[in-house]
Amino acid sequence: MVRAILDGCPSRPVVLVGPMAVGKSAIGQQLAQQLGLPFVDTDAVVVAAHGSIADIFAGRGEHAFREIEARAVAKSIESAKAQPAIISLGGGAVLDSGTQQLLGECTVVYLECDAETVADRIARNTGRPLLQGDAMTRWEALFATRRPVYERLADIVMDVRSGSVAEIGLQLEERLRQHAALKEEVEK
Repeated sequence: MVRAILDGCPSRPVVLVGPMAVGKSAIGQQLAQQLGLPFVDTDAVVVAAHGSIADIFAGRGEHAFREIEARAVAKSIESAKAQPAIISLGGGAVLDSGTQQLLGECTVVYLECDAETVADRIARNTGRPLLQGDAMTRWEALFATRRPVYERLADIVMDVRSGSVAEIGLQLEERLRQHAALKEEVEK
């Protein structure tokens, strides 16, 4: 099944991007399970090596966090070139120019949503350093800044405003099949 999905680009990692709280981790885990591939959440990689993201922001600042994040993303993508994997990135990871360059070697899936879709998730999770204060106003401002980057980098745009994680995973699997088939046709 894995080969059928990724024919034409077996060494290209599939990378999920999008704003905070859109479901990149949950959808990424679901998709990886469906395809029998490893799943890597770069936020989890950072936390495992350096402690909580909130603590990194508080103790070292956002700039230090972004440097740590960029290294985690680069390592994850390089590893996935040898063995295909599904990788989810933190919402702001795409702002790094080195990360953007690496994403050119991946199949990038932008998980598209709106503020209404993520409002409940954001309200329940108060540990996001960039959303302190009026969380939804901050989220909307960050999204407005990052959205053009997500759109520019995306090979596939997946609307995740409705459907369960399992349903979205199945839809995304089909979109990946279509993308791989189209890519193969173009390369002939």
